[in-house]
Amino acid sequence: MIMPSADTPLYNHPLDEIEKWLRDNGCEQDRKEPHCWSIERQNWKAQICLEIEELTVCYLEAGEGKRDIQRSFKYSLSREDIEAAVFSGP
Repeated sequence: MIMPSADTPLYNHPLDEIEKWLRDNGCEQDRKEPHCWSIERQNWKAQICLEIEELTVCYLEAGEGKRDIQRSFKYSLSREDIEAAVFSGP
């Protein structure tokens, strides 16, 4: 299967293509909660979850006082926009 273009809303992507996209961006799927993925970069780490109506990202210990920062992105956003927002970090 060919992945839709980057400007296509994420809801128009098949689940297996979304999972491939996450792996290609360095994410690792959680074995106990397969809808959740983790990623670790040099300056930050996060958990990404594919929820029913949106993709949620929790940047771990990234805020003031080592608090987590959580953001949500509707699946109506393009893959390109979500990728730019999520993988640029907190």
